Amino acid sequence: MRRTAIRLADGRELIYFDERDDAVRDQPDRRDLPPPPPASQLRYDPLTDEWVALAVHRQTRIFLPSAAQCPLCPSTDEWFSEIPAPDYDVAVFENRFPALSGNVVDEPTEMTPFTAVRPGQGRCEVVCFTDDHHGSFAGLPPRRVRTVLDALADRTATLGELPGVEQVFCFENRGVEIGVTLHHPHGQIYAFPFVTPRTRSLLGAARRHAERTGGRNLYADVLAAERAAGERVVAGNEHWTAYVPAAARWPFEVHLAPHRPVPDIPALSEAERDAFGPLYLDLLRRFDGLFDAPMPYIAAWHQAPVRVDRELGHLHLQLFSVRRAADKLKYLAGTESAMGVFSNDIAPEQAAARLRAV
Repeated sequence: MRRTAIRLADGRELIYFDERDDAVRDQPDRRDLPPPPPASQLRYDPLTDEWVALAVHRQTRIFLPSAAQCPLCPSTDEWFSEIPAPDYDVAVFENRFPALSGNVVDEPTEMTPFTAVRPGQGRCEVVCFTDDHHGSFAGLPPRRVRTVLDALADRTATLGELPGVEQVFCFENRGVEIGVTLHHPHGQIYAFPFVTPRTRSLLGAARRHAERTGGRNLYADVLAAERAAGERVVAGNEHWTAYVPAAARWPFEVHLAPHRPVPDIPALSEAERDAFGPLYLDLLRRFDGLFDAPMPYIAAWHQAPVRVDRELGHLHLQLFSVRRAADKLKYLAGTESAMGVFSNDIAPEQAAARLRAV
């Protein structure tokens, strides 16, 4: 893989990850862009012990443009996009409308004695894994999936070294039902200046399990139990297993996890990286085959924090959809949005059986 970094017209970084060694990526960004916006503001919620980002500049971000004006397609003589090259394999660049960035400005330190304020320091990146506007991750060849995984490993390691970054989150949103604002297939990476609430909850459960069992890894034990039971396993290979969690929150939700406990993507071996692509592509095609239509989904990589509790983590990809039937979506109702108590309309065992049958 060839890695080439350049700067866009406003100073943001763009990195090409090419599958051929002779790729030339010296095309300049020919746009006249304003400076990047200042970092968002983080406000502390003392009632939930969580941080909330106020990124008001994101209100003006690009919303569902036409293919002719897509900012993620390669640039042409008629249209200058975020990617100056006329083609690419995988390209990663700093988000033009980031929720978190290094462009920190002076902020007040509190709103009230209970509500602290801090800059939204961190970094947000866009991951373009194909230059085909009408493509999809499921349509990628295994070699390209390996390139994407290597790019995510590169970015996870690099962003984790930035001052103040505590957690790196890689994900893909697909489908307007999920809330995407760009049709071109792409993913994102957030480098958070704190450990996210979901991860804190997972680590808390893992820590209590380790204390009860003399140091055993909770996710590894759960994965072993699911593989032994088999009822909710969808597919697998020598290095990975895809299964529906016994307490799945979403109508169709699958965890794809390596058999060897590792904290994050950079820790995967060469064999594990090679084995991931074919299995993940099979899983995505099963999702699309459920209703014979492109499935809206969120694919979220759960990685250990950068600096703390890494021994408690177990890398896994959570893939889930809000679609519960061909003509029905799952909306978060009062108990779910307000109380965090999920109610699933499809039994995990049924979901696994339907996915296996596709």
